[in-house]
Amino acid sequence: MKRVLLISMLTLTAFASQAQTKEYARSVGMFVSRPEVKSDKDKKMTSAVWHKSNMAWIKDHCEAKHVAIERDYLKLFPEIVTALQNDQSYIPMSWRLTEESGETVLHCYLRMPTDEVSNLFLASEETCLVDQETGAQYRIRRTEPDTYNKHFTVKAKQGEVLDLKIFFAPLPETTKDIRIYGVSNWGMMGLPVTIRQQVYMIVQYHDTIPQFHKPRLLKEHMYGNNPYDRQDWNTWKVMTGAHLIKPLQDETMALWRTPEATYLAIGCEQNWTREYWEFRKDIKLLDETGHQYKLREIQGLPMDELFFMEGMAGDYVAYVLVFDPIPLSASAITYIEPAGEPFSAWGANWSGKVLTLDIQRLRVNQRLFEYHPRIVVK
Repeated sequence: MKRVLLISMLTLTAFASQAQTKEYARSVGMFVSRPEVKSDKDKKMTSAVWHKSNMAWIKDHCEAKHVAIERDYLKLFPEIVTALQNDQSYIPMSWRLTEESGETVLHCYLRMPTDEVSNLFLASEETCLVDQETGAQYRIRRTEPDTYNKHFTVKAKQGEVLDLKIFFAPLPETTKDIRIYGVSNWGMMGLPVTIRQQVYMIVQYHDTIPQFHKPRLLKEHMYGNNPYDRQDWNTWKVMTGAHLIKPLQDETMALWRTPEATYLAIGCEQNWTREYWEFRKDIKLLDETGHQYKLREIQGLPMDELFFMEGMAGDYVAYVLVFDPIPLSASAITYIEPAGEPFSAWGANWSGKVLTLDIQRLRVNQRLFEYHPRIVVK
């Protein structure tokens, strides 16, 4: 990144408040036989076709994208540990019913028997909750990921537990008994459930996509029209219009998590009218389990090449890195930036960084990155 050799201390403030999740019910669920496993030696992966879902008339198919992984599955269902150790030929179809952010959510868990499973089916227009006292029907609103009324294929590491979600309207506090319909693969075709109203868990919630002023290209080359050459600063792009913020300690960070992506903003000081930068594609995030989240883009900026940012000395700007989505279960991440490749212009290079960051503190820092227009007093 910037021409710094020392890692700045991050300015991190108090913990963010967390949303409450009310848990109505949970169950290990029924056990189903593991589907036949096929191995592809060329692709170095395993696959399986799920059992018939009794929805053969539904012809639409899709591939489920950005499926949430439940990292705390064995904490939610500790009684299942022995069963999994003793017999791998059966798969538990576990589930939880909760209230989250004003909606009722049915979490359907699937422990991946292979790296790819096809012909899965989750929910359709038949999916609903029915209050056994009032007869009120709570019809399905949506699914996450979006697989509504479709058979689908999903890819994940074998042994990981997928968290497939079905959303309904909120249940009244007086609700005591319901039946769940239309989730056949989890054995819910009129399944009776007794509601627990006073069991709470603290969970995280998704952020909205942050809105930043995106830099724009001012010049394709600093001077001339020669192709980009790392060793010739005359060939570097000149950018302008970076997102301005109030003064911060250099490299303060903030984070936003959405179902589709993770947004990491980094606050930087502009020391010169034109200052050079580079963001390399091998920057990554790592969660507590060692899972890597790849860098997708730098909003409005080139990746893997040096460029100039034009502004004013004394500006404080925010650059936004977009990574793969981080699950809500993660509480900390490690930011890894490998050492920069040396280049001849001014004999510059920069060292790598490895920073362990608390996600909730990063979320609190979101307010520090509101747009703050430049104020010039003459």
